[in-house]
Amino acid sequence: MARGKIQIKRIENTTNRQVTYSKRRNGLFKKANELTVLCDAKVSIIMFSSTGKLHEYISPSTSTKHFFDQYQMTLGVDLWNSHYEVLFSLLSLSFSLSLFLSILQIYFLLLPQNMQENLKKLKEVNKNLRKEIRQRMGDCLIDLNMEDLKLLEDEMDKAAKIVRERKYKVITNQIDTQRKKFNNEKEVHNRLLRDLDARAEDPRFALIENAGGEYDSVIGFSNLGPRMFALSLQPSHPSAHSGPTSDLTTYPLLF
Repeated sequence: MARGKIQIKRIENTTNRQVTYSKRRNGLFKKANELTVLCDAKVSIIMFSSTGKLHEYISPSTSTKHFFDQYQMTLGVDLWNSHYEVLFSLLSLSFSLSLFLSILQIYFLLLPQNMQENLKKLKEVNKNLRKEIRQRMGDCLIDLNMEDLKLLEDEMDKAAKIVRERKYKVITNQIDTQRKKFNNEKEVHNRLLRDLDARAEDPRFALIENAGGEYDSVIGFSNLGPRMFALSLQPSHPSAHSGPTSDLTTYPLLF
């Protein structure tokens, strides 16, 4: 009668599970031994039961150490160093953290003392600076000997030289700026004069008699000398009758 197919799943009964583990373990070790004898193979089996009990098989022609050395050489891996590197990294991290915490604790313990020392140094520096400022203003000179006074005089001369050089530079810049502005305004003035001279030569700005016998206002220009506005009045203007011999009165305006 044919045996039924056994379903592969976890055996719930503890006793049956241990019996099955023992039988299949022995069968597996038997197959490993057959591979060693028949095929001249090197076989290593390491097993842990559900209760944590170790069972192992190693071919008689090798050892566990040699077997794992050959395993590492074949795959190019280092099982032990990688393990120890991780362990060393963890230890280093733990040591670094402990060292950091220790240093931080010492720092906070010494912080008030350091703050007091720094405050004292800053007050001393501030005091010396204030004294130097008063000395440069002519005060607090009683405690200075001849050498200190000479040194102070040299420093004051250097400072005065720097101030004079800066002042000269500022004045020079202002003079250059004013000179440029003057040249620009002069150029504008000369351009206007050239425009006036050009209009003086234009016949459209000469004295013109209109068709009705009246005279319009005319501006006359000269290329040399002062500019003149020649204003002509019409005969109907009251001022035009002041002269007995002329119907046109011209008033030159010089500028």
